[in-house]
This record gives sequence, C-alpha cells and structure tokens, in this order.
Amino acid sequence: MSVDRLLPTEEARDLIQLTRDVADKVLDPIVDEHEKNETYPDGVFGTLGDAGLLSLPFPEEWGGGGQPYEVYLQVLEELAARWAAVAVAVSVHSLACSPLLAFGTEEQKKRWLPDMLGGSLIGAYSLSEPQAGSDAAALTCKATPKDDGYVVNGAKAWITHGGIADFYNLFARTGEGSKGVSCFLVPKDQQGLSFGKPEEKMGLHAVPTTSASYDDAFVSGERRLGAEGQGLQIAFSALDSGRLGIAAVAVGIAQAALDDAVAYANERTTFGKKIVDHQGLGFLLADMAAAVDSARATYIDAARRRDAGLDYSRGASVAKLVATDAAMKVTTDAVQVFGGYGYTRQFRVERYMRDAKITQIFEGTNQIQRLVIARSLRT
Repeated sequence: MSVDRLLPTEEARDLIQLTRDVADKVLDPIVDEHEKNETYPDGVFGTLGDAGLLSLPFPEEWGGGGQPYEVYLQVLEELAARWAAVAVAVSVHSLACSPLLAFGTEEQKKRWLPDMLGGSLIGAYSLSEPQAGSDAAALTCKATPKDDGYVVNGAKAWITHGGIADFYNLFARTGEGSKGVSCFLVPKDQQGLSFGKPEEKMGLHAVPTTSASYDDAFVSGERRLGAEGQGLQIAFSALDSGRLGIAAVAVGIAQAALDDAVAYANERTTFGKKIVDHQGLGFLLADMAAAVDSARATYIDAARRRDAGLDYSRGASVAKLVATDAAMKVTTDAVQVFGGYGYTRQFRVERYMRDAKITQIFEGTNQIQRLVIARSLRT
C-alpha cells in the first residue's frame, strides 16, 4: 500500500513515484531469491545510481540531486519497504560520501565526488573495530606518518558492503586521545587491505558485512580528509545523518510488515468472519499503524530541522530510537497476525522481523541513543 505523503514540491512527488516504480520493477521481483540464497544483487546499485537515487541530498554542483533531507529519507523508506538490505547500503553510501563533501578540499571533491554521487563508486564506512563499536574513541587501528602518507595497521569490523564497495571511509589513530584519530578515503584495491569472509547474519543477507585488515598499507597523504586529528569530529558529524537514514529504513520495514499483515487479515477467515473483523486483531493492527505513523513523524521532524540549519542531534537520536523500536514491535506483531504461517519462510514477515532487529543496534545502539537524549536534557 502506497503511503500518501506530504511533500514540499511537485518535483518531490515525482521523485517518490519514480522511486516506487524502480523499487517495484527492479527490487521487489528479486528480493526473495537473493535474501534466501544470500547472494549479492549485481547491477542493482548501478540501476539506482542511473536513476539518481544515490545522490539525492547532495548539492547539484557536484552531481547530486539537491533534495531536502526530508525528501531523501522518504525515498529511502520506499526502498526499504521492498528491500531493507539494499536500503541500508544506500544509506551507508550516503554516509560515506558526507565526509568528502564536508571536509574535503576542492581538489579532492573534484577528483572523487562526482563518481561517488553518480553511483560509479559505491562507498562504505569503516569506523567500528572488534573492541570499539559505540566507543569510537577507543580505536586502535593505527596510521603512522611516513614519507608523503601513512602506513596503516590494524583491524576494522562490521563494514556494510565490505569487500564489494569501491571506497572506504577509514578512521585510524594518528595520535593519542579523542583528538588523535584521522579520516582517510581508502580505495578497494589498496595494497595491504584485505577483507574477512562475510558475517553469518540474522538478516540483511544479500549485502555482505565483513571485517577488514590493514597490513602495512601505505595510504597516500592526499587521501586524508580534513586535518590530522579531526577524525572523530568527521565521524560524528556524519553519524547524525546516518541515524536518520536508519530511522527511515526501519519505518520502511515496519510499513511493509503492516501492509502484509493488513492484507492477510482481510483475506483470512476464522469463526465465520475475516480476522480483521475480530476486535482483538483489529486493535493489534491499529496499534501497529499508530506506531508506523508516529515513527515516520519523528524522522521527518528531525530531517526538517536539519534542512532548516537547526541543531538536530537530539532529534536524530529520538528518531532512530523511536523508529527502530517501533519496527521491532510492528514486525513481531505482524508475525503474530499470520499465526503459524508467520513463523515460516512462506511469507515475508519473518524476514521483516529479522531485518528489523539490526536497526536497533547499528549507527549507535538504542542504549547509546538514550544516553545522547539524556545528556541533552542536562541544564
């Protein structure tokens, strides 16, 4: 079921319709096969790039779509409603392009940004480590200055699109403390860079998540973004936007689960009437619908604050927290609506439930979001 959206312009409405057409024709027919077989959808991201869906919130001068974040996130939601793994990778790609746009030199942006925004180069984010997830200041991967660059040694973990993406935002230690981390734009074919086998995940099967190892990898100094020691500032500046991306993905998953549950409830009959007409089931569906609508409102509110140039850090954490908790509840209830069938792979709701879980974990766990929100309340 298509959601009637309040969009700021006719162009935005056309963009949502384009997204729905692409998602229905390109993503929906193949998602079940790839998720079941855990195979990568070759060509999908090229198609999304050709449609202009990988560059929407970036300036037109660099090949972007020039769209408000409010619109971009609703596009992301539409993608997630068909295929969460692809939508997450699109969100991560946007996250990976942000440091270059915000902190790169004009020469760096001219060299790499158009191909990144055009979809010729797909990006990934490489911040977490095996012992440093939400605690980014505990990073140990080290970049030692040498000649006109840096020699990198260490390990990274939980990289969405790892081993397949064309470039990686690498955050590595160049000094001590929270101001001793720097950011680098590392190409996939970097000598000394290798990737582990894909993680065996609960969900999001079609797009790999891997670890990465740097073994005396010499990264040219021209690939450092921003000043030395500015890495955590760069990382955290992008993470608020990334959290909004995950909120939108979570709402897309929840909307798909709600739609499937409503359709099933209007077809299935028990005790002589459709199960949607049983008050207990109708109330459950009503709560699901209220959760989806409320979650969407939180991410749109935060996006509008971002678009207006207001502080939106707290709003991003609220949206991420509310939307992902809602997605977990709604998808679990959708399985319940389907009864025993919901526990089988015959229907998509079990996949929605598995995919929803990770949204509560990455881009900062929901416990971290509560910490961010609590800190914002201090006087």
